[in-house]
Amino acid sequence: MVERASRRSAKGHREASDLAAPVSGARDAGVPSAPVAPSKTTIALVYDFDGTLSPKPMQEYGFLPKLGIEPQAFWAECTALAKAERADPLITYMHLMYKKAKEKGVRIDRADLVAQGKTVELYPGVDGWFDKMHAYVKKHGGDAGITVKHYLVSSGLAEIIEGTKIYRHFANVFASEYWFDAYDLPFPKRVITDTGKTQFLFRINKGLEDYNQSINDHMPENERPIPFANMIYFGDGDTDVPSMALLKKNGGHAIAVHAPGGAAGKCVELFKAGRCDFYAGADYRTGSDLFKRACLLIDRIIADIRVKEEVRGLGR
Repeated sequence: MVERASRRSAKGHREASDLAAPVSGARDAGVPSAPVAPSKTTIALVYDFDGTLSPKPMQEYGFLPKLGIEPQAFWAECTALAKAERADPLITYMHLMYKKAKEKGVRIDRADLVAQGKTVELYPGVDGWFDKMHAYVKKHGGDAGITVKHYLVSSGLAEIIEGTKIYRHFANVFASEYWFDAYDLPFPKRVITDTGKTQFLFRINKGLEDYNQSINDHMPENERPIPFANMIYFGDGDTDVPSMALLKKNGGHAIAVHAPGGAAGKCVELFKAGRCDFYAGADYRTGSDLFKRACLLIDRIIADIRVKEEVRGLGR
């Protein structure tokens, strides 16, 4: 099914952290000084959506049932059409969604897609996961000013995600999106591919979360507000490999998840290939394997931040 058609707006950008002021002594002497590197005390937890936070592709909860279309048939048609036209599978699924709606005489606008987000099912414990991670980091690293932010990077639809009950927990959401006003049928405005997800890891890393900000200009490592080493990526399959590989290569972390009680074959493959640090069932409740393994990685990041902050203090 083209990995569920490679599975599936920005919630508002956050500005990059400002650099600290120059050393006062050098400034008073009229000698330009190098800025002190920003404190790197933010941990970023980055999530895929379909199959990671939710059991099924988000279109299967509201959109396809509304049209009376069987999910398996829809994804099979997406796969066949993409192959026949040599088209990008993500653009294909976004096109086919509204082609099917038009054929059924159903007009679906942005507000309707947002409303469909309320029907999306989440894995056990996801509702409370975000607050628990904030509490855990505050308890174990709050004295050092360490905080955590949650990000979502998904090939799914930003409009549906916006309607879910967990949308408010994300510092930013990067997902595929439609243009609604300029066309009789909505036209893809933004498509986030498997490899395209890595762009947003760099945006988080550099603090350039506004789409209008270029990430191509060089930024020294010591000026980047959230190092890759402070990130944990949560994903469930092949579509997450580029993001996992990027983080692992740059000192970050990744956890592969599978349906609770379901087969862990793909996760085992990712683990053996060195793509992830751990794998676990997608049970986000306190005490689960996923919860414990995520906390282990957070403990490691907090300890590393403390060491770096101690060294940074000696250099002031």
